[in-house]
Amino acid sequence: MKIDSNIFDRIRVKPTKDRRAKSDAPGCEWVGCKEKATHRAPKGRGRDKEHWRFCLDHVREYNQSYNFFAGMSDAAVMAYQKDAITGHRPTWKMGTGKGKMRPDFSNIGDPFVLLGEGFRTEKKARVETRPVRNAERKALDTLGLEPGASKVQVKSRFKQLVKPHPPDANGGDRSTEDRRVETIQSYNYLKSVGFV
Repeated sequence: MKIDSNIFDRIRVKPTKDRRAKSDAPGCEWVGCKEKATHRAPKGRGRDKEHWRFCLDHVREYNQSYNFFAGMSDAAVMAYQKDAITGHRPTWKMGTGKGKMRPDFSNIGDPFVLLGEGFRTEKKARVETRPVRNAERKALDTLGLEPGASKVQVKSRFKQLVKPHPPDANGGDRSTEDRRVETIQSYNYLKSVGFV
């Protein structure tokens, strides 16, 4: 293979001549400089979209003396740096209730029921319910009630289950006695924990 072939010249890391395209760059805006402006430099705070055009030597000199905070007090500089951490956006502590994580749809209607049954325009009052423990759930299940049953429902259900099975009316049949004992124990447990 010849050293001066076109193929060898294309795979060479550093070609013999500079083959980069030359652009017609404007002149350097530094006073007295006649070089081409190949770099941009910011004009200052409040003029974010405006730039100076300098050559490499003058952009380095300009960057050495550039001060974004020129003319600001120390307190203003500290406030700016603190806000820069969050991108100059408002923030708040978690759980303080400031700001909404979800949009509020309470002021719009859903005439075509596009948002589903769970969507309601009116705000419902939250009912405070206490957590139901496993033992309470088991006792309510023995009585045949749901965990959200009221005190009145528990008492009336207890009376319904106990009345038809008095201990001396069954003629010695022990099959209903176990059911009666379970019902009484469940009701007494619910009374002891304050459910009834």
